[in-house]
Amino acid sequence: MDRRDFLQTGAVVTAGMVASGGLPRAAASEDTGAGPMPRRKLGRTGEELSIIGLGGVVVMNNSPSFASNIVAEAVDRGINYFDVAPTYDNAQERLGPALEPYRKKCFLACKQEDWTRAGSQKLLDESLRLLHTDYLDLYQLHALSKMSDLEQIFGPNGAIETFEAAKKAGKARFLGFSAHSVEVALKAMDQYPFDTILFPVNFVLFSQANFGPQVLERAQQKGMGILAIKAMAKTSWAPEHKDDHPHPKCWYEPAGFPEQAALGLRWTLSQPVTAAIPPGDERYFRLGMDVAQNFKPITSDESQQLLAQAKGMAPLFHLGAT
Repeated sequence: MDRRDFLQTGAVVTAGMVASGGLPRAAASEDTGAGPMPRRKLGRTGEELSIIGLGGVVVMNNSPSFASNIVAEAVDRGINYFDVAPTYDNAQERLGPALEPYRKKCFLACKQEDWTRAGSQKLLDESLRLLHTDYLDLYQLHALSKMSDLEQIFGPNGAIETFEAAKKAGKARFLGFSAHSVEVALKAMDQYPFDTILFPVNFVLFSQANFGPQVLERAQQKGMGILAIKAMAKTSWAPEHKDDHPHPKCWYEPAGFPEQAALGLRWTLSQPVTAAIPPGDERYFRLGMDVAQNFKPITSDESQQLLAQAKGMAPLFHLGAT
């Protein structure tokens, strides 16, 4: 089961379930209830984001009260970066009302996976409605994985026409993309002046598959904002555990909780990224907030320890475009 299929199953989860030197400049957040949350500049956009974002999977298939409470907690702790997508089941429906009281001081990112002009316009309109907003701070092409995706997006009546029209109309302030392919990400960055990239930045992927360093380098060269996913990922679920494991909101096996996961997140945040989005599991998200509020760049010894643990692990993604 891949990421897209996993999320589209919409498995119901109970509400109670739970180096440095290349970093963008960080600044303390303004009004946090539990101590300062670092912020970093988002490329050339002029925006500053909390180094941890709340991904919509956290609120997916939970109650409205759960969504309101965890969004309020995140805002109180200094988080201003929120990311969601239509493929996250009812996450937009939950996140919209929960975020509405804080909308003006938050950076809301959304992403979609229809490569046609008409289809992407329909998704954009629906996202704006469900998210209770008339604009998105960042609108992203979601999960680019094949060169044919780019051909359709930039071809006649492709999705890029919707994105450009949305920016011109003030419905999207910045444009970006996420990708699960190094080659497709490099091509996308060379083909269009995107503001941001959302990409796996992970200790296993970098050390076991050489997957990601090329993308960070190219994005830095272009002055793009770099947003990270999969910081707390480890490997794919073993076949016998694919449908029977303790993390129903993780389509991959997450790093060990809490030590390995915390170290993996610190490793990612010690790369030249603006922010990272933890897994949708509530426990990992809260761990991410704790790590961020006490963030220290990973040391050489800690990095060696973590990479030693990664040795021999099967990475989630590999080089090679399709």
